[in-house]
Amino acid sequence: MENIKNSFAMKPLLWYFLGGVFIIYTDLLCIPWQMEQMEPSKYPEYFTILFLRYLFFVGLIAGLVHYNIGKGLNMTPQKRLFRNFLVCAAAYIVYFVAVYSYQQNVHGLGVIIFSFFALCITCTLVGHVAKLYYEGSQREIEISRLRSESLQSRCDALANQINPHFFFNSLNSLAALVRRGDERVTLDFIDKLSDVFRYILQSDRKGLVTLDEELGFVNSFKYMMEVRFANKLRFTIEVDPADRNRLLPVLSLLPLIDNIVVHNTIDSEHLMAVSIRMNEKKELTISNPVYPKLMPSRTNGTGLQNLKNRFRLLCGKEVRVENTGKQFTVFLPL
Repeated sequence: MENIKNSFAMKPLLWYFLGGVFIIYTDLLCIPWQMEQMEPSKYPEYFTILFLRYLFFVGLIAGLVHYNIGKGLNMTPQKRLFRNFLVCAAAYIVYFVAVYSYQQNVHGLGVIIFSFFALCITCTLVGHVAKLYYEGSQREIEISRLRSESLQSRCDALANQINPHFFFNSLNSLAALVRRGDERVTLDFIDKLSDVFRYILQSDRKGLVTLDEELGFVNSFKYMMEVRFANKLRFTIEVDPADRNRLLPVLSLLPLIDNIVVHNTIDSEHLMAVSIRMNEKKELTISNPVYPKLMPSRTNGTGLQNLKNRFRLLCGKEVRVENTGKQFTVFLPL
């Protein structure tokens, strides 16, 4: 409602003054004739009364407009017109008693009656337009709120899909370490796993995070991968400090790194080198060689599609994917 008042009040004095001129314009036109008919000593009194009449109508217009776009905003058109009529009738009665009876002069009476109805109808229209504008604004606010809630719900649903997907893959890695029988490494792995899950849980409602936060998470996560694959998996991260404040959806890198492990053969003959760097378009590129497994992994395919959906919802941008058969690259627009 305050926005409506501010919109109508951008140049209020100009409209009020013009409205006052419209009502008493016949008196203004008669000024030369009146001055010829009266003594010069009467000029101050005449112009004082004329000025007071002018201020009276300016105040009446201002009061009606503010009432119609304020307290009377929710009235029906019929009720609004009736109330404007009563207010104008009372004001005009005061006007005639205080001014015309005093001067014993009723010239321009037809114009005054016309201005009476014009003022009632105009203020009624202004109030009704303000009401429609207010209702339209409220609908837009409500639609925006519903869209925001829907967007948040969809993003939360997408983010929640990551947790079980990553969790089951991590349990497989932990199971492999347990079978090796290296207790110290297994315990370190569990510690890092808890750090990773702590980041996931704390980032659940963040939406967008800085690239620096994501790369910090990757440093913890890559330890788990390096332990699992020994020297057969390594990471190269080349991102300038100036670019680390750019934003991206939280947990954007987790499904990509996870997919590299799930869909590729990593052994002594297939060394996996994961590269994370910025390109000239200020896109974060994550690339790796392609070593297809003899038996394709059974996955539901939610990882990469999930990431695309979250970028589309939160950033309004599309994730690009290039697969040459030898190199697989994902481009994240920050």
